Amino acid sequence: MEHTLASEATLEGTSLHTGEKVTLTLKPAPEGHGFKFRRVDLPDKPFIDACVSKVQTVERATTLAEGSVRVHTVEHVLSALVGMGVDNALVEMDSNEPPIGDGSSRPYVELIKKAGLEEQSTPRKIWEIREPIHLETGDGSLITIVPDKQFRVSVTNVGKDGRFVQYFSTVVTPELYEEEVAPARTFTFYEDIKPLLDKGLIKGGSLENAVVVRGEEIMSKEPMRFDNEFARHKALDLIGDLMLSGRKFTGHVIAVKPGHGPNTEAAKALRKNYAAMRAMVPPVELPQAEAVLDITEILKILPHRYPFLLIDRVTGFSSEMKCTAIKNLTMNEDFFQGHFPGHPVMPGVLQLEAMAQTASILIMRMPDNASKIGYFLSADKVKFRKPVVPGDTLFIDAEILSFRRTIGTAVASCTVNGQVVSSAELKFAIVDA
Repeated sequence: MEHTLASEATLEGTSLHTGEKVTLTLKPAPEGHGFKFRRVDLPDKPFIDACVSKVQTVERATTLAEGSVRVHTVEHVLSALVGMGVDNALVEMDSNEPPIGDGSSRPYVELIKKAGLEEQSTPRKIWEIREPIHLETGDGSLITIVPDKQFRVSVTNVGKDGRFVQYFSTVVTPELYEEEVAPARTFTFYEDIKPLLDKGLIKGGSLENAVVVRGEEIMSKEPMRFDNEFARHKALDLIGDLMLSGRKFTGHVIAVKPGHGPNTEAAKALRKNYAAMRAMVPPVELPQAEAVLDITEILKILPHRYPFLLIDRVTGFSSEMKCTAIKNLTMNEDFFQGHFPGHPVMPGVLQLEAMAQTASILIMRMPDNASKIGYFLSADKVKFRKPVVPGDTLFIDAEILSFRRTIGTAVASCTVNGQVVSSAELKFAIVDA
């Protein structure tokens, strides 16, 4: 089941870039809400979805924007929410970035534990990665996501000039996240931040909330929390950035030299692949009036019978001369057994027959044509664009262009997932049975 926070919880601290005091409050949210940020310091208190489509910049942190409204450095709080098993939450802030805390996500983990979790009534939807997703960037970053029954991350950190190469791998559960990931602090190389320090930027940065690397020296207010703390923090950022895809998933994320840029590109790839996967589920909206013909009514109109009846239902009539039918294709269809074994596809001629049967429905419903039979005369401009495979739902659209005496012409097409897979112009004759 989905989970939200059981109560509100507030954290006060210093923002990284401005050094100003900021108050962040985590609040419960309804089912299906996901994660949203809200700037309560601005007029109308605008919201920003935690979505990769809102990502504006990824330099040293992930920034979201909605118009002129921005929130910076969102990855730590998002990482904590995901890692601790929260599905729906509202993050309110009175500044443009959360408190930096100690540079880790541990303060947010403690905040979530303070608020508590509450189970909701909607089942949690977790996307199972079935095919590898891979991307590389020009700077040597590599992220691959492969199938796994759990959510797992494996990170190899590669510092500048090959310094501080570290590896970390873990399954992400609330218990392991709290112990193994959340305490890892952010780190930076001195040569990267010196120009910012010289300009008076990152006013909230200090050795209390970051580890600074200068040459081979590590500068930190306390000893390193892990011997591979850098790799662990990269995993922390990765978990938060990937949540911008908007989907929790099971899969093994393997990242070499990750960063906010590659991470958010991976989130875009996840979002794109999820949309492609969902497109395989046809958006069937059946009319509820008499325009719907079920299989029993179709059998009264057409003479065809198993295994040659190629439409299951007529889903609607746009007019007396235009209708849509569907054919649900399973592996049990006779033609899949021999066309082709190991790579089953629906024969194009059968798609053509399905178009003809749909057009025949229109003609046979005319009062003068009851008890008659339709015969093919010709098929012109036949095109087959994409293979049709088991599991597809074939939407067949047919329109009668003309019908004189006993001869009719029609145009028809077959569609799968919104894409036309075949089309034709048909001519047929209606004769007495």
